[in-house]
Amino acid sequence: MTSRADTLLAQLNQRILILDGAMGSLIQSYKLTEEDFRGDLFADHPCNLSGNNDVLVLTQPQVIKEIHKKYLDAGADIIETNSFNATSISQADYQLESAVYDINKAAASLARQACDEAEKESSGIPRFVAGTLG
Repeated sequence: MTSRADTLLAQLNQRILILDGAMGSLIQSYKLTEEDFRGDLFADHPCNLSGNNDVLVLTQPQVIKEIHKKYLDAGADIIETNSFNATSISQADYQLESAVYDINKAAASLARQACDEAEKESSGIPRFVAGTLG
């Protein structure tokens, strides 16, 4: 069985692959509120979460998956995880250091789900996930 890495290398040898675009600007287009960023999971969190785009993989996964889908539908071969600030240092600004693992895992899972769905819809054209960390 061919690994994802082997498939990626084969694709790179055959053609130029397209990477997705900015996640943050598309998130802004949804005009999410503080309550949206909190979701049910962090409804009682002690500090403001607005602007913490990474936490949306836990609180608004449908939004993040929809953005991934838009890039895939537009022709992206590789999408990046929504985890640019999913580090304990960055999440400390929101008192969410303990959520870093969950954010990263959810970000990777959502991106992979979106790619798997795009592959099925495109008759098996391979799609790839790139982990992002700022």
